[in-house]
Amino acid sequence: MRPLVKSIRLLPACAAAALLLGACGQKTESGVATPGTPATTRTKALDAGAALLQNKPPIEALNAYLDGFHFYSGKPNLQMEAHHYCAILNEDVTQCVIYDGNVKDAKLMGVEYIVSEKLFRALPVAEKALWHSHVHEVKSGQLIAPGIPQTAENELMRKLVGTYGKTWHTWHTDLHKQLPLGVPQLMMGFTADGQTDPAMVAARDRRFGVDAAKKKAERADIPAPRIDPEANGGQQGRPFQIADPTGSQHAHEAGAAQPAPADVNAKSTGR
Repeated sequence: MRPLVKSIRLLPACAAAALLLGACGQKTESGVATPGTPATTRTKALDAGAALLQNKPPIEALNAYLDGFHFYSGKPNLQMEAHHYCAILNEDVTQCVIYDGNVKDAKLMGVEYIVSEKLFRALPVAEKALWHSHVHEVKSGQLIAPGIPQTAENELMRKLVGTYGKTWHTWHTDLHKQLPLGVPQLMMGFTADGQTDPAMVAARDRRFGVDAAKKKAERADIPAPRIDPEANGGQQGRPFQIADPTGSQHAHEAGAAQPAPADVNAKSTGR
């Protein structure tokens, strides 16, 4: 796989600017409201002071924005949109924080670690089952880098198509949890057409002014590498989840993708 870091560094200036935390993307509001007392003037002043005076190197390293979709391992009908803000550690490892929107009060849903095919091949078999491939996400056009030109986005997708991701969600706002209740849940990525809720994809496409089907056609010349058969355990009859002693997840195990976040965003964007 050609270096992902080099690819991003060589993007045109306009594309590089667009990559900076999705500045050019349409707003996606969080699907839940957080309970609590509104921030006081004193708290806001402390926050503003910290923003001016404190260095935040780990946060400042989050310079790439990707938008795609996840589902709960073993529960393919429980699907959601995921906004990834990523830092590239080196040529083979990227780490992302995942939010349920791209506005200031978006909720931090979880994390995703992305490794190259080279590193993935060396993992134990049992470990591989916890990771998902990115081939379909890229080739289907469902994974996007909002705001950058098609040519730059395609170059980025060429670097991502052979990688693997390990994703944990800690705040299940897609299930309308107003607080991070229950335990972390392992997430997976889609691997074939017909698995993703088309209404969810269409709502995202409208918000960002993109067309996943068109992107799929534009990426037809991106080679699809062989997928390690030990990956994608959530779709290979080897799903794993941490048992939830609180019962927070049980009411939704047989559920479908939730429409409320899309409705909220439709109102927020006037679409």
